[in-house]
Amino acid sequence: MAHYSTLFRNLLQVIPGHVFKKLENEHQTVRKPRKFTFRQQFMVMAFMQLANRRSLRDALRCLAAAKNRLYHWGLTKISRSTVADANCKRPYTYFEDFFAAMYQHCRNIAPKHKFRFKSKLYSMDATVISLCLSIFPWATYRKNKGGVKLNTVLDHDGHIPSFVSVGPADVHESKMAKCLNLSKGSIVTFDRGYCDYQWFNHLSNKGIYFVTRMKSNAIYKLVKRNQINRSTGITSDHSIMVKKGQDCSLQLRRIGYYDPLTGKHYVFLSNNFTLSAKTIADIYQQRWQIELFFKEIKQNLRIRAFVGRSLNAVLIQIYTALTVYLLLAYLKFLCRVKRSVQQIMELVQLNLLTKQTLLELLYPKPPQPKISRQYSLLTF
Repeated sequence: MAHYSTLFRNLLQVIPGHVFKKLENEHQTVRKPRKFTFRQQFMVMAFMQLANRRSLRDALRCLAAAKNRLYHWGLTKISRSTVADANCKRPYTYFEDFFAAMYQHCRNIAPKHKFRFKSKLYSMDATVISLCLSIFPWATYRKNKGGVKLNTVLDHDGHIPSFVSVGPADVHESKMAKCLNLSKGSIVTFDRGYCDYQWFNHLSNKGIYFVTRMKSNAIYKLVKRNQINRSTGITSDHSIMVKKGQDCSLQLRRIGYYDPLTGKHYVFLSNNFTLSAKTIADIYQQRWQIELFFKEIKQNLRIRAFVGRSLNAVLIQIYTALTVYLLLAYLKFLCRVKRSVQQIMELVQLNLLTKQTLLELLYPKPPQPKISRQYSLLTF
């Protein structure tokens, strides 16, 4: 049988085989699947993401066209009903844990953030993925709208998602934030929607630092004025006391900053008293990376049109899409290229079934010059 390795197979070979076996044992259902395994299910859903197929039927037609290569990919001819039934009944937690395992595999080679401090830096935010209520009646968001909320923690070492939780769109993101367990000494930045003094005190007790913006109606008491360097844009650096209860108070750091690019004045809150005021302002400025991440996945991944109608099928597709994002980010870090994940994904979509490696696509060989040969006439 003729065989050559395609780009799709080379991408999947990056994932260690023991990861699939371990997760399959942990999430084994009542009866172990004999023909269509969890690994094959992930491969079909990942192919739909990498090939940018519009529907499940479209993806399976493309796989059927490459039937001579399915055996070497570990696949067989699959019907649409088989995949749809697996997406509906098999637990999405397998794909959720697979995403977490891929992040642990990716974070080891991710480049560090640009700041001098060695602490881990995270951004926290949420976005709503809109759904049609007539197709997804369980996703009621407002009177005439439906959707799910994608709560995300972005690791600034490589700008990759480290934690993703999908929940109802009408649940406030601050409730999810209180369930997070970040490492001691790490720094997390978020917007004013997460402002909760009780939670701030909980973070301080666990040794976690935060940077956020201060609400305009906040009530506080000035404790100390610190020296500032106005040439950096810092307008104030105060130590303040805020009330987190009727009898308890919390000491925080209030920093004013004037942005010369936008001409706006910002006021930040933090529980870190060792970093410079300008570094605190720069940390919050990096929070914009998570907004760019949301924009990138919505434009390039299949998370706005779903191939299943149940909640379980929607979650499987979302976690598979984010695992594919981590897979491409891992290859980016491994190849040490300066292209974005979006550019690599566009390159992969056009060459998914070709006989090339990712390195050959990223670093194409220059064309060899043609040798012109001149033959002189024979003389007798």
